[in-house]
Amino acid sequence: MNTLKIDNVSLVYSNGYKALTALNLEINNGIFGLLGPNGAGKSSLMKTIVGLQKPTEGSISFNGVDIVKNPLEIQKRLGFLPQYFGVYPKVSAYNLLEHLAKLKGVQNKEQRHDQIMNLLEKVNLTDVRNKEVHTFSGGMKQRFGVAQALLGAPKIVIVDEPTAGLDPEERNRFNTLLSAISEDIIIILSTHLVEDVRNLCSQMAIIKKGQVISQGSPRAYVHQLSGKLWSKAVTQKELEKVESDYQVINKRLVERVMNVTVFADDRPAGFTPTDPSLEHAYFAHLNTTAL
Repeated sequence: MNTLKIDNVSLVYSNGYKALTALNLEINNGIFGLLGPNGAGKSSLMKTIVGLQKPTEGSISFNGVDIVKNPLEIQKRLGFLPQYFGVYPKVSAYNLLEHLAKLKGVQNKEQRHDQIMNLLEKVNLTDVRNKEVHTFSGGMKQRFGVAQALLGAPKIVIVDEPTAGLDPEERNRFNTLLSAISEDIIIILSTHLVEDVRNLCSQMAIIKKGQVISQGSPRAYVHQLSGKLWSKAVTQKELEKVESDYQVINKRLVERVMNVTVFADDRPAGFTPTDPSLEHAYFAHLNTTAL
C-alpha cells in the first residue's frame, strides 16, 4: 500500500499571493479526485507534491519519506499525464516510448522492449505502434499519454484534466483504462469535471481558493443531500426572488426553461423533490454555507 500524506501545507509566493492554505490530505492506492474550479490551487498543489516548488509551511511524505527534503524519492516513482502534451513529429509511438523510457532510467534494452509492448497492449495501441503519434486522435493520444506515464513502473501518477476534449466513447474507454491500473498505485485526478470524479473516484476532496473545504467519498457527498433538494422551473423575475429567499445550489436551462435547485430541510411551496447528484454536492460546497 502506498501512502501520500500532506500535513498542514501552505504555499505563499514571493509576491505575497497565498496559493495554498493549511492543506491536510492522506491519499492511498486507488483514484483520488481533487475537484475544484479553475484557479482553485490544484496545479499549485500538484507542483508542490512533485517537488517543483517547496511549501512555505507544512510537510509532505510518501511512504514515510519526507519528500520536501528529498523530492527525488517521489520523482523517481512518479508518472504524469498533463491535459495537453506535445510530441515529436515523424516519431512512431514505439520509438517515442523507447526514448521516454531511457529518460526514465529503463536502461536494459530487453526490459525496455517488454515494458513498452506490455503498455501498448494495455492501452490498446499495439496495432498502431509504428504510426506517428502526432497523427493520433485525441483519445488515442490520451491513451498514449497513459502508457508514457506508466513507464518505469511508477507508484504514483498525477493526471491533470484527462478527458477534456474527448468524445463520450473515448472518455468511457479512457476512464475504464484508468480504473484498471489504479489498484496497485496512487492516481491523483486533478479536474474541474464532476463527471470524471463520479465515475472513477472512491475518495475525493473539494478545493477552493487554495483550501480543502471538504473531503470524503462521492457516495457520502450525495447521501448528505438526500431529502434536502428541491427544484422548480422559474422565470427570470421569479429566479431573483428564489435567490434571495433560498440557498440556491444549481441553475440550469432545460429546453430553454430555467430550472433552479435549492437546499432546504423542508419543501418550499411550489417545489418538487430532486434526487441529489455529486454535481449538486459540489456546487453546494462551493457556493453555499448549507453543509
